[in-house]
Amino acid sequence: MNNNYYAILMAGGVGSRFWPVSTQDFPKQFHDMLGSGDTLIQKTFQRLAKLIPAENIFILTNAIYKDLVFQQLPGVTERQVLLEPAMRNTAPCILYAALKIQKENPEAVMIVAPSDHWIEDESKFTKNVQQAFDFCESNDALMTLGIQPTFPNTGFGYIEYDQSSNKAIKPVLQFREKPDYETAKSFISQGNFLWNAGIFMWSAKSVVKAFQLHQPKLFELFIKGINLYNTDDEAFFIAENYAKSENISVDYAIMEVSENVYVLPADFDWNDLGTWGSLYDKLDKDQHQNAVVNARTLIHDAEGNMIRTKDNKIVIIDGLNDYIIVDKDEVLLIFPKSKEQDIKETLQKVKVKFGENYG
Repeated sequence: MNNNYYAILMAGGVGSRFWPVSTQDFPKQFHDMLGSGDTLIQKTFQRLAKLIPAENIFILTNAIYKDLVFQQLPGVTERQVLLEPAMRNTAPCILYAALKIQKENPEAVMIVAPSDHWIEDESKFTKNVQQAFDFCESNDALMTLGIQPTFPNTGFGYIEYDQSSNKAIKPVLQFREKPDYETAKSFISQGNFLWNAGIFMWSAKSVVKAFQLHQPKLFELFIKGINLYNTDDEAFFIAENYAKSENISVDYAIMEVSENVYVLPADFDWNDLGTWGSLYDKLDKDQHQNAVVNARTLIHDAEGNMIRTKDNKIVIIDGLNDYIIVDKDEVLLIFPKSKEQDIKETLQKVKVKFGENYG
């Protein structure tokens, strides 16, 4: 394996649309959402380790998830786990990690990958990442992997690329915010729009330079600690300074304002597993299109349901169609799939009525 290859595995999100399974204390990346035997963070680490030395995979997460990370990834060391003392979106933590990696290896190229995505053909994923790494090693480039859209999805941002290029890796013209349905249809009809999966590749030199150019305040905040990174004094510096950083995503911070941005249309199937409905889409179904995880079921006159329990609970359903049915400890959720985007709002109502412990 190439020792210049690194990964930043993003594992700090809460995943509140997967409530009640995903909670503030135990978010979705630490659950076996697919019933595969591995949690999402374990699957992502294993996928990245096919190309990247395991010791070069850094996990970025909130300080409250430290114990969960070491429980689920027992092979990683303290060096590999970067703890955010405050939630400040993706730009600050990526800059922090990039500076650490650059100090350790100035020739490093890296991938930034969410910990909670579903990718079926992992060999194609590895091939695409290798293509991107090869490009980033010889070009000053900020790269992303774009997903070929299969329908006019209004829940994703889009990447518009230069279709005059006949090369596999395309210059990005602009990033587009989540569109309405008609706009999404027009994107797909134009043929040069991809879903933004939030998977990025670049050299350490290129990404640090981009932050220095476009986010000078953020850069100055973190560069102050450069002599302390990878030493025993690093944790104190981060504890003192991290919360001072702006709450900003890496998309807004550098990707949307840089001119050296490229996209590789991905060859693999992808799902961001952002909602119960997206999980339902990827699970095997019975003859009536019910998707079941962990439960034992007796189903009559019921179709299109997403059913999840723990410990082989017996679930009997009669006359219910297109519902999300999730049993977790003290909470039972029975919710129309058509309203799944409202689960996040419903969680807030539950917290108000029953207390923070339920979220």
